[in-house]
Amino acid sequence: MKLRLALSAIALTVAGAHATQVTPSDKAIKLAHDTILIDTHIDVPYRIHDKWADVTKATDGGDFDYPRAVKGGLNAPFMSIYIPAHLEFEGKGKSFQLANQLIDGMEAIAQRAPDKFAIASSTSDIEAQFKQGKMSIAMGMENGSPIEGDLNNLQHFFDRGVRYITLAHSQSNHISDSSYDIRRKWKGLSPFGKELVKEMNNIGMLIDVSHISDDAFYQVMALSKTPVIASHSSLRKYTPGFERNMNDDMLLALKKNGGVIQINFGSSFVTAKAGTWGKQLKSNKEAVKKDGTKLSKDFDAMYRAKNPYPFASLEQVLDHIDHVVKLIGIEHVGIGSDYDGVGDSLPIGLKDVSSYPNLVQGLMDRGYSDTDIKKILSGNTLRVWKQAEAYAKKH
Repeated sequence: MKLRLALSAIALTVAGAHATQVTPSDKAIKLAHDTILIDTHIDVPYRIHDKWADVTKATDGGDFDYPRAVKGGLNAPFMSIYIPAHLEFEGKGKSFQLANQLIDGMEAIAQRAPDKFAIASSTSDIEAQFKQGKMSIAMGMENGSPIEGDLNNLQHFFDRGVRYITLAHSQSNHISDSSYDIRRKWKGLSPFGKELVKEMNNIGMLIDVSHISDDAFYQVMALSKTPVIASHSSLRKYTPGFERNMNDDMLLALKKNGGVIQINFGSSFVTAKAGTWGKQLKSNKEAVKKDGTKLSKDFDAMYRAKNPYPFASLEQVLDHIDHVVKLIGIEHVGIGSDYDGVGDSLPIGLKDVSSYPNLVQGLMDRGYSDTDIKKILSGNTLRVWKQAEAYAKKH
């Protein structure tokens, strides 16, 4: 289950490993700052909807605020218009309502601090605002539930600045089956979902294949006329059995499509140990409930104190990037951290948006050229976005 309330980052020593302090070089810091840096998945909108904070200034909690983003070189975050995958939202107007409110929140940030932020609805906006020294707020919709079976709503959200849609979230919806949902209602995409994919191509909306089932993924691959993204996914090679991540065959299909996988930093996406820890916590909770004992509100914290969370490391995140590059090429990998979306599960060395220079340093240490690093930071994502824009102009 995806955590939504990001707790304060805690530097912990992991059992069997030692937390190492990453100190990026001046060159790594400069490269992060001098390059357009796109992170395709940051969950600020829902975070501040749940508990408001002024992220135009330093904040006590969360993983993102303006000062930390500037320190990290982040200048083009895709803010996630996240809609919970609850049946109460599906098809009843509530998801449409919430999506619009979350977009309003992002517009408010740009209006409240116009010297710092500007809404970006195109690649040219990103490039122009980078030159102006402003942080671009791009938007992606996590869960297509707000479309509510009406293609007019697709156009509505495009007009409001949304530039990608994650077709489903943790439950299957009216568009697609979810990787988390054992009920495979559609055996991939629904009839409306197949129609939606074509129309997303036509208007220049990027298709995000994170969260959807394997069958749905391959159906998107067959239908889409433009490259797709996996806005915040990592690799099943390192997390066997975790369908939310992508396997090697899917990566090869992504290469054929021309798309990009943006690597998720959440530890359970990066290492199997973290996923196992989460399953054990869930199992312990269920056992307590079966005994008829009321769960303490401190249960998670108490469990964590006795069973230290196996945080992933920066090196393990880099392993995911390396594998994509070796299998399908440098042109197909980017960054989709899931900051503010995975709670206190972020890797050592990548605890918040000030940490991107650590990632750059890690890539430099592994022999990546400046040109290749720039592709990972933004070049690949800009390429697929421009291809979507070009296709839409012809249709």
